[in-house]
Amino acid sequence: MGYVSAVPVPQPRAQSAAPSSASDIGRRSLVVALLLGAVGAAVILLTSGQTWAEGTADVGGGTLALDAEGRDVTGVPTALAIVGLAALVAVFAVRRAGRMLVSALLALSGAGAAVAAFRGAYDSAALDQQAARTSGNTSATIDALTHTAWPFVTAAAGVLILLAGLLALRYGRSWPSMSGRYEREASPRDRKPRAAAPERPEELWKALDRGEDPTTDG
Repeated sequence: MGYVSAVPVPQPRAQSAAPSSASDIGRRSLVVALLLGAVGAAVILLTSGQTWAEGTADVGGGTLALDAEGRDVTGVPTALAIVGLAALVAVFAVRRAGRMLVSALLALSGAGAAVAAFRGAYDSAALDQQAARTSGNTSATIDALTHTAWPFVTAAAGVLILLAGLLALRYGRSWPSMSGRYEREASPRDRKPRAAAPERPEELWKALDRGEDPTTDG
């Protein structure tokens, strides 16, 4: 009675699972980073026109209600949001070390916007200036100062840009590059020889009459 030894069978699916999983993570991180960066920048640009602070100023024996928009309190979040958008696009235009530098700029833009917005939530300088202009007294200050939730919304949007930059730093090396894609599309086209147009029968006969071999190139 013979014995049959068990031979292990290779599992190609298990071997290819790791690269496939890494590719899926790279694609997901790309989509998430684009979404976070775009939404964060859009929210900052929108909230810069919202009322951040409110208060009253003494004018002519009475009180006048004043308010300040986000762009009046601080223009830093708006400027950094624009820088972040530019960096988000530039991430796909560069590769290797350049991509890491742009990703770091994206993250720093989000962090700076968040910090500036959070500090602006407790700043009264913009309303103090309005109070001084309105009352004609340079030493006048705002009374009953209150802040809305918009500065904190702006700070949260800055955190979204920061997260997009961190994702780019972590997974950006596996993301596609615009320049690389164009090179891959163009290079086969450049290397591919142009097909010669088929000669007409009468041209072949003329070559034979001249003693030439029409089957040879050039």
